[in-house]
Amino acid sequence: MKVLVTGAMGFIGSNIAARLVHDGHEVFCLDNLHTGLESNVSDIRSKIKFFHADAGDVSKLGEKFDAIIHEGVYSSSPMYKNDPQLVARAISDWISILEYTRKNGNKLVYATTSSIYNGQKPPHREDMPVAVTDYYSEARYAMERLAKLYTDLYGIKVVGLRYFSIYGPHELSKGQYANLVSQFLWDLKAGRSPLIFGDGSQSRDFVYVDDVVEANMLALKHGRSDTFNVGCGKMANLNEVISILNKKLGTNIKPNYQPNKIKNYVQETLADTSKSSSILGFTAKVSLEDGIDRLVKYYKDVKTP
Repeated sequence: MKVLVTGAMGFIGSNIAARLVHDGHEVFCLDNLHTGLESNVSDIRSKIKFFHADAGDVSKLGEKFDAIIHEGVYSSSPMYKNDPQLVARAISDWISILEYTRKNGNKLVYATTSSIYNGQKPPHREDMPVAVTDYYSEARYAMERLAKLYTDLYGIKVVGLRYFSIYGPHELSKGQYANLVSQFLWDLKAGRSPLIFGDGSQSRDFVYVDDVVEANMLALKHGRSDTFNVGCGKMANLNEVISILNKKLGTNIKPNYQPNKIKNYVQETLADTSKSSSILGFTAKVSLEDGIDRLVKYYKDVKTP
């Protein structure tokens, strides 16, 4: 297939692009390099075509794609808190992609988020009611509503993947917006005490990026519009993550606990993956300990902050 990946120089997009190249697809990459780096695709650079542009510029590329995987969305709540206008930009880019799909009939897979479950008790299911609590979740839930609208009005096929807490290689460009697993690892490597707001008992459904890539490949094969959770279906608290990292790195550095002043802070996330498993055939295969082991090995010879 001829596949366009938006946000392809970023964390998740670059891993998806590499998998598509490996699987023999013709891969086109679009990125405005907001939190992406061309070095994230250095291993496949000669095998892809790169457009330096915003995700909403898809119709200006002069190409007809068989499929689009849309990862090029501003991906962290603090980004939106600092600049609420990002909500409008995320929605505008998404409408441009939906319009392109309406006219060209391509497959469409996009990233949404588990943040829309904020306030709901886990495990989190796709049929739970949504109560928007911040700009970021509003942007993503608006994208979901628009996807359904375009499906109802025009019959396009669009699959949304509600990502839980993803970690893995290629997060350096995200800096302070990177997953906590990566940030904790960078701190411990540098001999710093990782900062934790609260007592470290807050828990996340951590999912390794390779499993997320596999979910996207399965979504490309799906025959109808739908929305699915992408997580491990298991929780680990932040203290457990620090413990595993210390063990893998051979360190013994204690966290720096500070009062949590964040309003609407998410205490727990846990994906109910029964729908993803039964319909997409998706099951996360990489445990947290195995994923951290892979990440430690990846950063062994990579300069970190």
